[in-house]
Amino acid sequence: MPLDRTSSANDQAVRPAIFFDRDGVLNFDTDYLFEIDKFVWIDGAIEAVKAANEARYFALVITNQSGVAKGLYEETDIHRLHYWMARELEAQGARIDAFEYCPFHPDGCIERYRRISEHRKPQPGMIIDLLNKFPVDASRSFVVGDRPSDIEAARAAGLPGHAFPGGNLRDFVLPLLGNG
Repeated sequence: MPLDRTSSANDQAVRPAIFFDRDGVLNFDTDYLFEIDKFVWIDGAIEAVKAANEARYFALVITNQSGVAKGLYEETDIHRLHYWMARELEAQGARIDAFEYCPFHPDGCIERYRRISEHRKPQPGMIIDLLNKFPVDASRSFVVGDRPSDIEAARAAGLPGHAFPGGNLRDFVLPLLGNG
């Protein structure tokens, strides 16, 4: 479910998108992160989002959140964190156009979330939903992830996937945007 910031998306011109994985790309992955006070931005993450904005790319987040299915937190916790992230980015002149997440996992202990989902990476469902929701030029779009499942989801959606090895995200993203 995305943070709905798409009210004017249908009125926007076709442009490329960068699909960011969240944990391990935008923030340090601390396993089942949902608490704002435990959130730490990856070096250069805010600047990478801002660079995508300035290059006129849609900045979109796709994240598996199996902690919901495992009973560790609720969807409202994800919404709260994504809202906070959006405000933090906004304060720095950056913007995420949409957050998409998958709360499902086949081994979940919460029955309504225990299932195989076409939205759980490595499946491409989150990417495809966002491609359909925004006027995206898929031929110039790509995914940045830190796990093989992110790259597999990109390929399954027909997009290139780039494995972020850590370090400064802005320095990694700039050449992909054609600004490096």
